[in-house]
Amino acid sequence: MTGPIPSVAVADLPADAPLLDVREADEWNAGHAPTAGHLPMSELTGRLSEIPDSDPLYVVCRSGGRSARVTAYLVGQGYPAVNVDGGMQDWAAQGRPVVADGDRAPEIV
Repeated sequence: MTGPIPSVAVADLPADAPLLDVREADEWNAGHAPTAGHLPMSELTGRLSEIPDSDPLYVVCRSGGRSARVTAYLVGQGYPAVNVDGGMQDWAAQGRPVVADGDRAPEIV
């Protein structure tokens, strides 16, 4: 991909935005958006068939760095991916819902 990576701030995300969380399992288990799908960056290339069919598809990680790399890769593969600037840290800071697996209190790690 050449040129800027498509990006959006958390504040500008639609409430029903289709999210793909690319953090690792321990990060996901600690806290994630309730409607997000999970596909760790480390497993992405082997699991491309699991990429949600959403247009656009918003890609999120902890702070926006990994999701920017994944977004660039997906756009290069023809997916309508958009990076979520600020990631789950900004998501939680803006009071958007976060859930955790099990009985633990949700947190962004």
